[in-house]
Amino acid sequence: MGAAPTPESRPSSPGRGLGALDASLLSEESPAPALSEGEMRPSVRRPAVAEEDEESSDSTPLLQAVGHAEAAPVCCSARYNLAVLSFFGFFVLYALRVNLSVALVDMVDSNTTTENNRSSQECAEHNAMIKVLHNQTGKRYHWDAETQGWILGSFFYGYIITQIPGGYAASRVGGKLLLGFGILGTAIFTLFTPLAADLGVIALVVLRALEGLGEGVTFPAMHAMWSSWAPPLERSKLLSISYAGAQLGTVVSLPLSGLICYYMNWTYVFYFFGLVGIVWFILWIWLVSDTPETHKTISSSEKEYILSSLKTQLSSQKSVPWMSILKSLPLWAIVVAHFSYNWTFYTLLTLLPTYMKDILRFNVQENGVLSALPYFGCWLCMILSGQAADTLRVKWNFSALSVRRIFTFIGMTGPAVFLVAAGFIGCDYSLAVAFLTVSTTLGGFCSSGFSINHLDIAPSYAGVLLGITNTFATIPGMIGPLIATSLTTHNTVTEWQMVFYIAAAINVFGAIFFMVFAKGEVQSWALSDQHGHRN
Repeated sequence: MGAAPTPESRPSSPGRGLGALDASLLSEESPAPALSEGEMRPSVRRPAVAEEDEESSDSTPLLQAVGHAEAAPVCCSARYNLAVLSFFGFFVLYALRVNLSVALVDMVDSNTTTENNRSSQECAEHNAMIKVLHNQTGKRYHWDAETQGWILGSFFYGYIITQIPGGYAASRVGGKLLLGFGILGTAIFTLFTPLAADLGVIALVVLRALEGLGEGVTFPAMHAMWSSWAPPLERSKLLSISYAGAQLGTVVSLPLSGLICYYMNWTYVFYFFGLVGIVWFILWIWLVSDTPETHKTISSSEKEYILSSLKTQLSSQKSVPWMSILKSLPLWAIVVAHFSYNWTFYTLLTLLPTYMKDILRFNVQENGVLSALPYFGCWLCMILSGQAADTLRVKWNFSALSVRRIFTFIGMTGPAVFLVAAGFIGCDYSLAVAFLTVSTTLGGFCSSGFSINHLDIAPSYAGVLLGITNTFATIPGMIGPLIATSLTTHNTVTEWQMVFYIAAAINVFGAIFFMVFAKGEVQSWALSDQHGHRN
């Protein structure tokens, strides 16, 4: 989603393979099987290094020799409270991100839009076209299609700048304040959107870029917090809950923004969501802590459970091993997957609705429920896939790497198939909505795949790693629409098929690259004897 999204993440994917280190995290429910002599490790403090037999070693859920605390209850726990609060945080974040796309319809003079009508005549005008009457009290602006593109795209120019700095800052000062003030800043800037629009296009573009700067730190900051809060065998569930808020924020904000525009006017869209963001910030600062050690109300049993499960995975070294990170092939596997997934995601988010409007001649924005349906499917899939991924880890003894590969493959090749199919549906609007919904829904599997693989390979530097991958993953949101526009100069079905082919091919390539080069265990540069361990 930019949206992030939502997605995915950073999390982005349940299932992983942490090898002997991950072994120390098994709960009482899945006792460790007896290890053969060849599987024994000389020391549990030995760094986890990728090996040829990683698949077999990584599947070991726990070493009996390592003492561990019993899994703490889920109900009313501090770690799940964090998941719920961050869920609403990303809900607000994506509501702030996408509300402009709805409000912009009312902000632009309809005569200006009509001049740039590119609708194709290949399909008959949709029979069920409904004229939606909006409140007309809001001010209108004469912005052509190119100007509107700059306004919507300016967000990404700020968003891409703060990804890596946000990850680094989170590793130094913690993610609580960084995430909190990132969303607060975005909310405050949103309140000033009507004023910026009155001042002119340049002011609005700058404001949107500033909102992007604020949102850019949020995902790396959240990843950094989960590196201290999420036990390895609960990562998929906790992170999928956390980041699923982005999808639900899109689901709710699209139709709600339309209702606000209808009954009041477009300015109240920004006032409403801006105030909601401020309320969330107050709750976040009051109820959340950076680590279990600093949490005021966490139970001693839950604190012991979390700390004991992570003590062999976190490095106490403060400096970031930049060269080792940049030379890590498992990291670049995540980069390629993240970039590829977002290319298809942004194609579905921005281009398929345009395809249905200009080719199928039905403006999907006229039905808020249908426009939000694909994101509801993705939200539901993220929640369920998180549960499924950790069940495979705990109950079925799947390795982390196996789970990450399975969920990434489904979450990337599935959307590619239905994206290609969308180019061959002729003028069937119902089928277009069905394919869009299924494609976006299947993408939710990635929240338990590559999206959280950062925490598998380097939990101590997860925020930095997500900053790196999300920097590359923001590029599709900036260049994807431009490439699609250049390929659809005559706006024919054949030209749009090429757009879908390219997006699907990139997605499949990303899935294959991740399947081949991904790892599921903590890498040696992220956990070595000279770094030490956090106890």
